[in-house]
Amino acid sequence: SSTASTAAFDKNPQSRERGITLDLGFSSFTVDFPEHLRESGGQQPYDSLQFTLVDCPGHASLIRTIIGGAQIIDLMILVVDVVKGIQTQTAECLLIGELTCPRMVVVLNKTDLLPSNKRQSAIEKMTKRLHKTLENTRFKDCPVIAVAAKPGGPDAADTEEPQGVPDLMELLKKQTYLPKRDPKGDLLMAVDHCFSIRGQGTVLTGTILQGSLAVNDTVEIPVLKVTKKIKSVQMFRKPVSGAMQG
Repeated sequence: SSTASTAAFDKNPQSRERGITLDLGFSSFTVDFPEHLRESGGQQPYDSLQFTLVDCPGHASLIRTIIGGAQIIDLMILVVDVVKGIQTQTAECLLIGELTCPRMVVVLNKTDLLPSNKRQSAIEKMTKRLHKTLENTRFKDCPVIAVAAKPGGPDAADTEEPQGVPDLMELLKKQTYLPKRDPKGDLLMAVDHCFSIRGQGTVLTGTILQGSLAVNDTVEIPVLKVTKKIKSVQMFRKPVSGAMQG
């Protein structure tokens, strides 16, 4: 991605030791603006489209964090270990996705761990199993794609190129749609991180669920019973004048 995930800088010793995500992580990448969005949504004044990825934990014990991430997405990517297949957390994530998200893409990861002479047949078998599992859900016709995001595993050299990721990016472009956004109404923002920067003050990161905000606006933080003035707004480290729902 073009912006490093916050999960990569996780200071939680347990997260680093276990090699799993314990908190929500955010990253992004930019692609050329999809032509089908221009055709369906009229003349769009954009040359590029930014995907913001919300990296949710996969472990069943962290279900509350998964629910928090699911509430702020427009498209769900369900990552399945092709070797282990459908697990407890897979079913839980599917249930949450059905309640919160209209579209989904299934990614079969770690395909490099399959024997090369049986790889394609194993991928096809898992794909059929997933389609069978999804046939009675809102995701029954969702696409399934195979990748190897980190060939050789987490300890492998970084010289190994990911397999299938460019195809995944193209698939995501095809699956994009124009979600309805409404900048009106009272501001409601889901905050995922809060920290202080010397000389700058308190920084909140999150997703606007309703309304909009701009520099110099005054916002209320109900849980603290305080109102504060917005000094600046950034989107992935780039200054912007404001932000709206989504």
